[in-house]
Amino acid sequence: MRDKIIERLYELSSGPYTRLMKNKTAWNVTKEDLLNYPSGSLGLHLGQFLDRYNLSIQPKLENHDIFHILTQTEVKVADEIGMQYYLYGNGKRSLYLYMVASIGFLFYPLLFPHLLKQYRRGKKALPFHHLDYEHLLYESIDILRHRYLIQ
Repeated sequence: MRDKIIERLYELSSGPYTRLMKNKTAWNVTKEDLLNYPSGSLGLHLGQFLDRYNLSIQPKLENHDIFHILTQTEVKVADEIGMQYYLYGNGKRSLYLYMVASIGFLFYPLLFPHLLKQYRRGKKALPFHHLDYEHLLYESIDILRHRYLIQ
């Protein structure tokens, strides 16, 4: 039931958040384009991630799926919350992050040890939350993880 409530909150808030808070331009790339990127590239991994979960690219929110790939985070609600704690540890600050982290903590208090672990993982990594991933799609995912100490 908690998962359904949080999923519904996301559905209701993502559209307005994207329109009001995201001033960047959507990437000009399709899932099919990504699936044709070179082996080992961030772009190919993004395409495979979207394909595996039957997702499409969310305009102006493309980085979110990149974070899933780099941190090797699944898409279940608890994993999404954990990823926000990871990103907070990595230095990311946004209204949406604060909302998800707060709601997640309130709805899943027993997850706190996991959330704390994710926060600490994010602190150990070099800051990567701010990168321009659209221009890094041809980069090796292994090199990116190594360069930024992403575990």
